[in-house]
Amino acid sequence: MSKVNRIIGVPVAALALTFGSVSPALATPDNIPTLTEARTHLAALTVRAEGSMTGYSRDKFPHWIAKERTCNTREYVLKRDGTNVVTDTSCAATSGRWFSPYDGATWTAASDVDIDHIVALAEAWRSGASSWTQSRRQSFANDTTRPQLIAVTDNVNQAKGDQDPSTWQPPLQSYRCTYAKMWVRTKDYYDLTVQQSEKDALTTMLGTCNG
Repeated sequence: MSKVNRIIGVPVAALALTFGSVSPALATPDNIPTLTEARTHLAALTVRAEGSMTGYSRDKFPHWIAKERTCNTREYVLKRDGTNVVTDTSCAATSGRWFSPYDGATWTAASDVDIDHIVALAEAWRSGASSWTQSRRQSFANDTTRPQLIAVTDNVNQAKGDQDPSTWQPPLQSYRCTYAKMWVRTKDYYDLTVQQSEKDALTTMLGTCNG
């Protein structure tokens, strides 16, 4: 899908899915917890007001680093989350298909896809990462072992920015359960804090899960 078709992209994708003419591959980050695990993670998180942005810079979270052979982390996730992805000798995706679970749109150009940090770098900074070493921040920014990175529509990711679930959730309500599970797994693993409004929103989102 080209950028000029963005306005109609979501309805077309939704209709295609309804009538079965499109069978998109869903982005599948590793280690998404079960509902029970997610609720346990959420209960264990420390509730605290967010810290300041003083000293923050994206450069303090080095990305995208070399990941696999000639591929960097972005290229690795594009290949993982896409369908029939073809890459050149430098690992850049030259063709493929990407379904964005945030909004239901499908793209055929890698330039229309962003790799979202589920817990944004700035959000992590305000939640405890300001005290980390550079090495730990690099690991966080490139983590493909936890469900922290996912390929999504670029302008949807840009609209999300560094917001937490109290002010931004995926436009597709059906994906909010999974999004909340990924969020709490990441914050639990990295021992990041949550503010009360964020915890309340995550509790509501997990309440939409079917299991």
